[in-house]
Amino acid sequence: MMKRHTVAVLVNDQPGVLQRVSGLFGRRGFNIESITVGTSEEAGLSRMVIVTTGDDKTLEQVTKQLYKLIDVIKVVDLSANPMVGRELALIKVTAEPGARPEIMGVVETFRAAVVDIGTTSLMVQVVGDTDKIDAMIELMKPYGIRELSRTGVTAMVRGSAR
Repeated sequence: MMKRHTVAVLVNDQPGVLQRVSGLFGRRGFNIESITVGTSEEAGLSRMVIVTTGDDKTLEQVTKQLYKLIDVIKVVDLSANPMVGRELALIKVTAEPGARPEIMGVVETFRAAVVDIGTTSLMVQVVGDTDKIDAMIELMKPYGIRELSRTGVTAMVRGSAR
């Protein structure tokens, strides 16, 4: 059964690691919906958080293949546990002065923030899970989205588990 997986991959911070990891997913027929990479709590190591869709058996195969890559230290299927996942989006929307109060109402409801104001546009920052980001984008569409940039998901297992 196809389902969404969020996988954390702890890797050595080396040139070419991202390409090798993403290439492995592609060769296995997994589409990467989002990938975020940044430093981890340990110097010299980076954490990749990859969101993909596939069945459990294929994910198990990808995990085994990842461990064969020399720079991969640890692979964790975060979605197998209770997790916190967040994403950030910047949305530049057409906003003539008359429409701004209405847009501001949506921004407040979503606990988002206006981070830039132009003469005919507003840039909104929204942080949350993927569903929240999707909902915010849908509500901004009628005003006219000029530009959209999303970070992709970053995630951790809840509580004291590591």
